[in-house]
Amino acid sequence: MTLLAALSLLAWLYLCLFHVKFWHSDQVLNVEIVNRENLSAIVCVIPARDEAESIGRTVRSLLDQDYLGDVHIIVVDDNSTDGTADAARAVLNGDDEAKRLTIIDGTPLADGWAGKMWAVKQGVDAAATHGAVYILLTDADIEHAADSLSKLVAKADAERLGLVSQMVRLRCKSAWERFLIPAFVYFFQKLYPFPRVNNPTDRMAAAAGGCMLVHAETLAAAGGIAAIHDRIIDDCALARLIKPHRPVWLGLARETHSLRTYDDLAEIWRMVTRTAYVQLNHSLLLLAGTLVGMLILYLAPPLAVAAGLLTGNPTVASLGAAAWLVMAWTYLPTLDLYRLNALWALSLPFAGVVYTLITLDSARRHYMGQGGAWKGRTYS
Repeated sequence: MTLLAALSLLAWLYLCLFHVKFWHSDQVLNVEIVNRENLSAIVCVIPARDEAESIGRTVRSLLDQDYLGDVHIIVVDDNSTDGTADAARAVLNGDDEAKRLTIIDGTPLADGWAGKMWAVKQGVDAAATHGAVYILLTDADIEHAADSLSKLVAKADAERLGLVSQMVRLRCKSAWERFLIPAFVYFFQKLYPFPRVNNPTDRMAAAAGGCMLVHAETLAAAGGIAAIHDRIIDDCALARLIKPHRPVWLGLARETHSLRTYDDLAEIWRMVTRTAYVQLNHSLLLLAGTLVGMLILYLAPPLAVAAGLLTGNPTVASLGAAAWLVMAWTYLPTLDLYRLNALWALSLPFAGVVYTLITLDSARRHYMGQGGAWKGRTYS
């Protein structure tokens, strides 16, 4: 236990000092909007499958943007059964807004395609008819801040980016959300350190699917959506596709937010099991390495504290406490982003254990033929 606690402390000190400050949570879209004229045309593509509850607010937020260029919205109704298309139309006010919204009845899923990618392809193909310079790929449960498009385009134009993406603020109200959602954001930043993603000379690429503004010509030159047609983790796949052609940028949103609720553990569990084992390339070796790494990083510190106190070993307890405190300290900026009490930082080891169990279940589901399960579809 002394060795594990010491190893954990060293690992956390390394991550804190040398992992490109992933934990700072400081990559945000602070950009001055200097151009309000001759702005590029944007087409917003929303793939939607049974999203009647939220899509109205998503469409409304895009119609209400302060962007002065042309904005057209395309909803691809992916064989919904809950009246998603009608819910999207219900928020329109007058003929002018009706002209800015196109609803496409999605065709049956093509062989070899992931469901979302098939819907996105149909939307992107339709976007070409509207002269899109930029295409906003967003989900049907995202409410965009009024200046979102203005800032995204300003950032893309100023730095000639092929992709600008924001990890939107996830809902964080229920007890389970407070326990696990900020941790999810923290782990994503640790896996894909945003400063590395935003460094044009670094090969690392990542994006967040809720909000991705892509340069249309760059997307076409990279092979289009067909090049990532079977990807479950489509956002990061898109970033990897774009980055060899133009730089990408990924940050954290403060105002644009998700409408999806996670009131209990089961809902968060389903969200993560869809992609956790995919992230590990369905590799048992990577799964084993992940389990060992999570044990050392997250489980060892509280176990060392408990063991040290129970056995009267101050060295073990002190090493475990030190690792735990360094871990908690790196979690504080993410908690601040979500406006949560700093004491939640002490819960990070236990959130890590939960996500480890979810990853194991994701692997189990894969080998049972239930991989990538979402909206009634599974992928082997």
